[in-house]
Amino acid sequence: MTNNTVSTTARVLGAGLRALLVLTLVCGVIYPLAVTGVVQALFNDQANGSEIKDKEGRVVGSSLIGQRYDLPLKDGEESPAPDLKWFQPRPSNGLGSNSVNTQYDLILSGATNRSGDNEELIQWVKDAKTAVVKDNSTATYKVKPTDVPADAVTSSGSGLDPHISPAYAKLQIHRVAEENGLDVEEVEDLVADHTAGRVLGFMGEPRVNVLELNTALRNLTQG
Repeated sequence: MTNNTVSTTARVLGAGLRALLVLTLVCGVIYPLAVTGVVQALFNDQANGSEIKDKEGRVVGSSLIGQRYDLPLKDGEESPAPDLKWFQPRPSNGLGSNSVNTQYDLILSGATNRSGDNEELIQWVKDAKTAVVKDNSTATYKVKPTDVPADAVTSSGSGLDPHISPAYAKLQIHRVAEENGLDVEEVEDLVADHTAGRVLGFMGEPRVNVLELNTALRNLTQG
């Protein structure tokens, strides 16, 4: 009786061990390798983080996460001023600072969580609109408050939206051209080349990826 019990226990333990080894091999080695191979072959860009590279092949960020383009923070400033030689993204307290467009430091992600009639939010929007008008007006091009699109003064739900509207990109063209010593036509062509249409022709809205646009701008200004 005792021998039978030991024999049965040994068989059960042996079967369990074999099952463990087989499942470990299949689920822990074969399956992950197979999935990795498939996605690397079919979706290489997405599987590697949707990286954006400059003309020298250096990774400057991901096309899925927005970045800020600010000047270094000065003494007495609560927040850094925007670096006006770059196209600016949507306003957000959740974006990492990036003054050289080569890397970014993600701080946080989130919305303002304020209602549309919140007085503080309304003041933020008014201040943002004033800044957009001031920053993007040049000697030969004047921006009117009515020219400012909604995405120029409001953040996205995540605070990490990598895109702006074509209207906001076009509003910045004259300022970017002047700051970089470029012809307006050159910058207009740059924006047009980096404007994506609706997905499948009917989903979403036309958009411009700010990091892709600024990377192309840097490639252009650096020859």
